[in-house]
Amino acid sequence: MNSNDLMHSEKSRELLAVVSKKLGIPPEQLEAELKSGKFDSAIAGMQPAEAQKFRQAMQNPELVNKLMSTPQAQALYKKLTGGK
Repeated sequence: MNSNDLMHSEKSRELLAVVSKKLGIPPEQLEAELKSGKFDSAIAGMQPAEAQKFRQAMQNPELVNKLMSTPQAQALYKKLTGGK
């Protein structure tokens, strides 16, 4: 699945809405930042060391896929989206 397919999936839309609400930005802004590889809104509240680790992780698609497939990530997704 390519990044455009991922952004258009129903679950991705739900997660995008939840995360953008928590960050206090419109979902369209967050989606645009993520598609362009920018994570300014997502890392604005992080400590500098955490932000750097996040940036490094996001530059490695295999790592992101591996992390998102873990039971912990799946449980967090369900919690954030209300079990959808």
